[in-house]
Amino acid sequence: MEKRSVILFPKSERLLEDMGENLKLARKRRKLSTEQVAQRANIARSTLWLVERGSPSVAIGIYVQVLFVLGLERDIAKLGADDELGHKLQDAKLLQSAASKPLRKRK
Repeated sequence: MEKRSVILFPKSERLLEDMGENLKLARKRRKLSTEQVAQRANIARSTLWLVERGSPSVAIGIYVQVLFVLGLERDIAKLGADDELGHKLQDAKLLQSAASKPLRKRK
């Protein structure tokens, strides 16, 4: 089976690179070596190196493991929590459906 490479938009690439850099800084602030984090996350040091570079070829589960080892697992739960666009779309639909309903006569 042929392995496909992941092609990302430039903005997505930068996002992953920034996340990798943030993970690296978090590891260094905790004074943990790459070997310690890799061992605790049950991954190879070379995989941790890819994570810290923001590689799109690394499974998201590995990123979550590294977050957990660094004590940052709660950050993943914040993804999509402030879905401003989703809320606006939902509200617009609710307003539209309310406007299309006929008014009921009161008895």
